[in-house]
Amino acid sequence: MTEATGAAGGLIIRILGEGQYDVAESALDRLNELDAAVEAAIEAGDEASFRPALHALLEGVRAAGVTHDLEDIHESDLILPHGDASMDEVRELLADDGLIPG
Repeated sequence: MTEATGAAGGLIIRILGEGQYDVAESALDRLNELDAAVEAAIEAGDEASFRPALHALLEGVRAAGVTHDLEDIHESDLILPHGDASMDEVRELLADDGLIPG
């Protein structure tokens, strides 16, 4: 995953199966904290921690962002898995610095 030029002053984050959100760069520190919890659960193979951590990350994007206008077609800067994704599916999406770079 790479960062591109998203919404003015922010990023366009896609949650697979759900849609895109415009998220301000100022929200990235908090999203990185949530992302770190997902990564830690995957590294530990801890399914009990993984599911709540993934849901918290996705909810963090929803809370920090606004739904991207469907008429305004732009490539997503970041792509996150759907809430029912398995640990293996999320592991495949992980970059060296997590789902949310930074």
